[in-house]
Amino acid sequence: MRKLKIAGATLNQTPFDWPGNLTNMVNAIAEARTQQADILLLPELCVTGYGCEDFFLSDWVSARAWETFMQLLPHTTGIMACAGLPLRIGGITYNGVGVIGNGTIMGITLKQNLAKDGVHYEPRWFEAWKPGEVIELEQHGLPFRAGDLIYEMKGIRFGFEICEDAWRINRPGHTLYQRKVDLILNPSASHFALGKSVEREKLVTDSSAQFKCVYAYVNLLGNEAGRMIYDGDILVAQNGKLLAQNTRLSFKPVNVLSCEVDFDDATASAQTVLADNKERNEELTRAVTLALFDYLRKSKAKGYVVSLSGGADSATCTVMVAEMIKRASAELGWEKFSRLIFHDDAVTTYQEAVQRLLTTAYQSTQNSSSTTYEAARQLAESVGAVFYHWTVSDEVQSYTEKIETALGRKLEWNTDDIALQNIQARARSPIIWLLANVKQYILLTTSNRSEGDVGYSTMDGDTSGSLAPISAIDKPTILEWLRWAEKTLGYPALQAITQLKPTAELRPGTQTDEDDLMPYSVLVAIEKQAIHLRKSPVEVYHALVNTTHNSRHLKKHIRRFFTLWAANQWKRERLAPSFHLDEMNVDPRTWCRFPILSSGFEEELVELESL
Repeated sequence: MRKLKIAGATLNQTPFDWPGNLTNMVNAIAEARTQQADILLLPELCVTGYGCEDFFLSDWVSARAWETFMQLLPHTTGIMACAGLPLRIGGITYNGVGVIGNGTIMGITLKQNLAKDGVHYEPRWFEAWKPGEVIELEQHGLPFRAGDLIYEMKGIRFGFEICEDAWRINRPGHTLYQRKVDLILNPSASHFALGKSVEREKLVTDSSAQFKCVYAYVNLLGNEAGRMIYDGDILVAQNGKLLAQNTRLSFKPVNVLSCEVDFDDATASAQTVLADNKERNEELTRAVTLALFDYLRKSKAKGYVVSLSGGADSATCTVMVAEMIKRASAELGWEKFSRLIFHDDAVTTYQEAVQRLLTTAYQSTQNSSSTTYEAARQLAESVGAVFYHWTVSDEVQSYTEKIETALGRKLEWNTDDIALQNIQARARSPIIWLLANVKQYILLTTSNRSEGDVGYSTMDGDTSGSLAPISAIDKPTILEWLRWAEKTLGYPALQAITQLKPTAELRPGTQTDEDDLMPYSVLVAIEKQAIHLRKSPVEVYHALVNTTHNSRHLKKHIRRFFTLWAANQWKRERLAPSFHLDEMNVDPRTWCRFPILSSGFEEELVELESL
């Protein structure tokens, strides 16, 4: 009987962290050996980290990656390991996976299809390898083969698809099947998006059925380089049946899962399928809390500051930080959590940890209400965060008076509405930044994607911060999550916030976001058509007209969306780095590029009005 015990390891790596990345890989190999695995699959580019970006074009990065990869050789006695690394050949960088065992290099397979859409820019750094080509190379006196290779272990023939390879029509799996492989291994760096793990699981099981083989998949884990989150999938399937699945989004730096596979009798293969909650709100919570945990420890900051307004967005950021502390300490244990976050200081309780890591402040103006103040105070106290309250009315008055003196006239709401709103938001920024700087904390920007679409934010005001954890998700998702968190996660203080209509509280009288903009449900529907599906104003109208009873209002909302979108690209260019969490985002650095200056869709909006 031909049997192999296949292990996958998901790793939380960091770009250029050579000793840290090596330690994780060595620990994974040791654990796989403890589990008596024959072969261990590690993720794509795990030697360097996937997020090295333009430094992949440097000779020294590939050279250093090779040196680190070579340090794995002594640890491969009695086990085969497969690790991702860049390989520089003739001044060109390739994305490869090296296969080593018993202290020798068995070959390096090179990626044939490069990810080039959405958040991915691989063709900028790597060259795609041509199918079927194999070359002989030598590095530091060690000869090896590289290219499109087939390997063998204990009579089992295997080859690779590297991440994007598996998502293309001309995928290597077709030729691997023709070459009669028994096992296909897929080391990946596949970014997290809500619901994507279901697609990934289907890809793995369907591939195993299509190619009549065993298909093993391993993904990177955690917030590796700042924006992308990796959920750490480990999946093994045989002939369309899922054999192994891990629990994703772990706070542990190394997770290893193995299962014994019988290649001659699939019914005799072992199953190791662990529980993995894919409910949308829970998945969002796990992704954001893991990303916040990694960002904190990798940046070496001492905590987070939130300007807590009593609104939905800042409440979401506050609860996510509190949940990060709960979840990370529960999984890692207080000793390890404290060592990673507080270093030499021992922290053993949630109350002490949240006091050390989360500071909030309610910054009132003359237009702030007691309702939002109480909502903010109650939430901060309920999670145990430090809470401050001060007013910026003196600063607003000082700025306003100076401009009135310069202009020789009074600023009035009927003529200077936006300017008078913005100065209140901007007056809050310097003091909250000062607090963050003094405490050496990360200031969280609390904007969301719906605001980013239409520029409903004050630059250098409520956009202030160095990290925007929720700016890649829309407002309705945030409101839904808060209602879920109130009941499911046990944050009753959120009730005071979920009952409020979203408002900036910057204008006298009653002000709501939806009155200023449009219903959020309509905004999100237009966004999907216009930005995600890239449709023109007329096409958006035809796609949505049957979903509304008032076509005149729909035209008005579409015109407003496209006008504000075009006018506010400069704001999106300056938004703080955000976590990629959904199928799209509006961060021009990672998903949606758009010119800062344009016609503003003038012709297209004229066509819309003519319908």
